[in-house]
Amino acid sequence: MSDASSPQRLFAQLHQQLHGVSAPPPEVHFDHSGALPSCFAVSALASASIALVGSALVKLTRRDLPLRVDHRLASMWFSTSHQPVNRRAQKLWDPFAGDYATRDGWIRLHTNAPHHRQAMESVLGKYRDRETLANQVAQWRKETLEENIVAAGGCAAAMRSMQQWQRHPQGQAVSDEALIASDIRDGARIAQRMSPLSRPLLGVRVLDLTRIIAGPVATRLLAGLGATVLRIDPPDWREPALEEELTPGKRCARLDLKSSQGREQLAQLVRNADIVVHGYRADALEKLGFDADTLRQLSPGLVDISLNAWGWRGPWRNRRGFDSLVQMACGIAAEGQRWKQTTHPQPLPVQALDHATGYLMAAAALNGLYHREHLQQSYQAQLSLAATAHFLMQQTASAAGEFQPWQPRDCDPALEFSRFGLGYRLRFPLELPGTPVCWSREPVPLGSALPCWP
Repeated sequence: MSDASSPQRLFAQLHQQLHGVSAPPPEVHFDHSGALPSCFAVSALASASIALVGSALVKLTRRDLPLRVDHRLASMWFSTSHQPVNRRAQKLWDPFAGDYATRDGWIRLHTNAPHHRQAMESVLGKYRDRETLANQVAQWRKETLEENIVAAGGCAAAMRSMQQWQRHPQGQAVSDEALIASDIRDGARIAQRMSPLSRPLLGVRVLDLTRIIAGPVATRLLAGLGATVLRIDPPDWREPALEEELTPGKRCARLDLKSSQGREQLAQLVRNADIVVHGYRADALEKLGFDADTLRQLSPGLVDISLNAWGWRGPWRNRRGFDSLVQMACGIAAEGQRWKQTTHPQPLPVQALDHATGYLMAAAALNGLYHREHLQQSYQAQLSLAATAHFLMQQTASAAGEFQPWQPRDCDPALEFSRFGLGYRLRFPLELPGTPVCWSREPVPLGSALPCWP
């Protein structure tokens, strides 16, 4: 590992990944105040990935203005940005999700979605409590159980060391991928927008085809800069624990993409979109008839930002995956266990792979707008949780210091009111003079809008 734990040094690396070697990074002032406890540079990654959004915004708006990132707030935004008032926050995890000991190590089961839980139960059976399930899991070998659950359509990851992941075919494939792999093509004819610097994405239409955390983090930020964001979910998809956190500024609708009518409606939405952000597995959109070339034909000059869990090549490219599973499989949880000298897996203190990848996606989208509007080029970028994990595992953490949790001064002074109730939202950690990150629409439940542009 290299000692690249400062936010400034990580930011310089990320800036090079996004903009190339020849583009010098702008100056960013990082307000330091402690770090999350981890053997990896989690807090530095939080600050650096958010700073990358700022650098892409400076490039897009062609302003030479100072950037400032609040290091402590950035770390907190990697967990949650919203605190409800006079009510309890929704539970994030299904009762059976978590880490279990097997005959030869540990495995993590991800059962938040009903069909993922059903897939797990089809292999292990139904149980009333975790203890009984744990007794059943203990009879299996970890990789055998992992493969059986995945084959049943579920989500699981055996705990591997960093060395084991480096030898694994998927780990080897990810190590050869760029953190932000871009494809830029000439030929777009796009009129340049005239928008106020206070809302630099005013008039930009963002079609959000993502779920859970990483993609919605990206589109939440784009909405906070003035974009019109329309999120599309399947008819039966639910995320009650994340709606209030991740839907500010967005309209949320539903489409059945398994139907011809749903696909026709999606094609019409793409035709009128400036940016499409999607988090389908590697060939899922292609099977629905929306491969990269088709998206470009529907909307010439489209900014196409895509996310995958396990990377874009290798045997797991089409495997379902989430932040916690990637941490388990790639060696992060095992390295944390060794660092803390415990008997149980020790993941990162926050879901840093999701949040960091989300901000990298937002930065890529802003970079794509620059190519679209200033250079008349189409822009495609591919990112993955596994590539972000690979980047993070190359960084060592500095001494954590004392990290202060939520304080009243960290929140926006105005109460946020929505149909969910009252709450406080953390101030956003990025400061660019004249361009606040703020949301003009309150959080909304999924499926609460029509699948059309306003």
